[in-house]
Amino acid sequence: MKDQTIADDVLAGTKQFVQGPEEFARMPAEYHDLVVRQMMVHTEGELSGADDYLDLFYPMTNSAYEKKVCCERGAEEMDHYRKGAAILSALGHDTAFMIDTPLQERNLYATEAVKNVETWVERGFFSFLGEAAVFEVLKEMTESSYKPIADMCPSVIEEERVHVAHGKRIIRDLCRTEKGLAEAQHALLRWWPVALDTFGTSNSKRSAAYVKWRLRKFSNEEARRRFIELTAPKLQSLGLEVPGHESNRKFL
Repeated sequence: MKDQTIADDVLAGTKQFVQGPEEFARMPAEYHDLVVRQMMVHTEGELSGADDYLDLFYPMTNSAYEKKVCCERGAEEMDHYRKGAAILSALGHDTAFMIDTPLQERNLYATEAVKNVETWVERGFFSFLGEAAVFEVLKEMTESSYKPIADMCPSVIEEERVHVAHGKRIIRDLCRTEKGLAEAQHALLRWWPVALDTFGTSNSKRSAAYVKWRLRKFSNEEARRRFIELTAPKLQSLGLEVPGHESNRKFL
């Protein structure tokens, strides 16, 4: 049974949280669709991240330390998948099919960042830029109006923070040599637009609806702009030239 009073209070901000599945069931269809879509995308992305660390990155390196890191990060990403899957399961949505779907055939998390990483330099940017973009969205979701999402995010963020920092160290160490700096600059031409596209299209109606229902704080374009302002100086401090913000983009 729908309850317009709860919906109105959520919209007005006088009710901070939709507490769980019981209150969720009383919310409008638009809220249902947005929460389920957001969590399906997030959950698939985390699962694909586990596959990246274990299937793509692990074979790329002969370093025992880096192989150990890949195993640890893969386990963390799988745990993030499990947390998202639990929220969806409580709402009647089974995500087990994602595990049986090959990485290249998954289509909810619409970014090539999780599907095509060809070199160790790109592996560094995967975390330094790609996971950093996800990290910023997760920070917004810590204030989600759906309490199970808000409760999930802090522990995920703490682990993702380590992922981003490790990627930055890989790129920082590369940039200490002339050859490494050139390799990183070349890879950045691809990975800067990939990271910016992670936020989605600028004119997304769904993005506005997420903000309206307090499932996110910022529109896609505002979140992307904030990411640029935060991240471009970090790249420049390593001696890298940041590409144009619309160059090679897919989701303008």
